Amino acid sequence: MRDNRSDLEIEELIRASMKITDDPAPELNHRLKAALYQQETVLRKQPAAHKLSLWYLPMVLNLITFSLLALLALIMIENIYLSYFAAGICFYAGVAGIVLTIVGVKRANIKKDIIIRIEKRGVMA
Repeated sequence: MRDNRSDLEIEELIRASMKITDDPAPELNHRLKAALYQQETVLRKQPAAHKLSLWYLPMVLNLITFSLLALLALIMIENIYLSYFAAGICFYAGVAGIVLTIVGVKRANIKKDIIIRIEKRGVMA
């Protein structure tokens, strides 16, 4: 048969440990709160996120692509007139990409929307 006495002792120990309330000293509590508030004010003074605008990225990629195509046309095409003509078309397409990007950004007013926000660790927004 089982010994119910040991179960009763364990149960009494569990009840006694549940009754213990361990409150921190008020002075410690105030110091911890002051440190926490001080850290919050420091974090709030720092900017929450670094903003990186990407409105110019399509324009730059377009210009690089067509510049490389123009260079490739000048190197690969042996006929001088045809190579200049192909390079001119690539140059025109690159400039047109720049103009279209600038006009599109101005007309649609999307400069604010094409931003990557890089948030710092531990910063409250």
